[in-house]
Amino acid sequence: MIRGYVGTYTNGESQGIYTFELDPSAGQITHVKVAAVLDNPTYLNMTKDHRFLYSVIKDDKNGGVAAFSMDQHSGRLERINVEEEAGAPPCHVSLDDDRHLVFSTNYHKGTVASYRVNQETGGISAPVSVMMHEGSGPDPRQEKAHTHFAGLTPDGDYLAVCELGCDWLLTYTVKDSGELEEAHRLSVRPGSGPRHLVFHPKDPSLAYLITEFSSEVIVLSYEDGKFTEVQYISAVPADFEENNQASAIHISSDGRFVYAGNRGHNSIAIFSVEEKTGRLQLVERVSTEGEWPRDFVLDPTEKFLVASNQNSSNLVLFARDGDTGKLTLMQKDVHVPNPVCVKF
Repeated sequence: MIRGYVGTYTNGESQGIYTFELDPSAGQITHVKVAAVLDNPTYLNMTKDHRFLYSVIKDDKNGGVAAFSMDQHSGRLERINVEEEAGAPPCHVSLDDDRHLVFSTNYHKGTVASYRVNQETGGISAPVSVMMHEGSGPDPRQEKAHTHFAGLTPDGDYLAVCELGCDWLLTYTVKDSGELEEAHRLSVRPGSGPRHLVFHPKDPSLAYLITEFSSEVIVLSYEDGKFTEVQYISAVPADFEENNQASAIHISSDGRFVYAGNRGHNSIAIFSVEEKTGRLQLVERVSTEGEWPRDFVLDPTEKFLVASNQNSSNLVLFARDGDTGKLTLMQKDVHVPNPVCVKF
């Protein structure tokens, strides 16, 4: 059995973070239950040794990041501590395991923050750095900065930050203390809305950025904290004229396939990666069998993919062909209320 965790919105029937088991031999998700009760734990991440989990949290009129210890047998999460402040909660959380740091981004405030982690207890400190962005974009939803993602670059020297409100991809140097300092800023096409980023697992000079408003994947070259645009490719069909907001992006560990989520078209676009250039070519688009797929994840074996449909409150399990990258529906009726993020 492989254990998974789901972050959710709790403005409906959800109680917080859920856990489930994936049976690879049966190709089935079972034993969905509440792992921790808290408000709006929309995004999660965990340490590589699976001792600690960190989650976005909303607490009345405050927002911040919560630290949990993990019971790998039962899936239960035990709260260690919470770091919060007045205002809206963050939307994303990521980790630097080597330097024992946590990073969060806040869509509403336009900020990226860093926290230190206690190696023994897993608890987090008050923010070490809080970097605020100021700007806007041509889309009506870009009236101000809306910071959406922060993740380490493969060299570990920089933090890559997606600024959806200003159409920027920024890099910050990261000191061992957790202090951040802006190093470089790439402006992508106006109105595109950069949302999430993944790096090629075999070639650290390549990265893939998904844009929420233009629903594109941007292929990027990367070197010494700087990004350069290589290719733009649409995640939705050219004749699709309804509302679509691209969501998550993930890449297989062999670097051969990139997967991009579409909220509105309600699909996952599958792209093959050209070995020499890193450029993308569409393989197919697969329905997520639900409404508003906020995120998805490959399981540790990469034989399966689990998608989370926020508005229809269901997880969907696909079998994944490692040779073609294609997905085959296995299970679509796994009820989790208003799921956002799935992690294994």
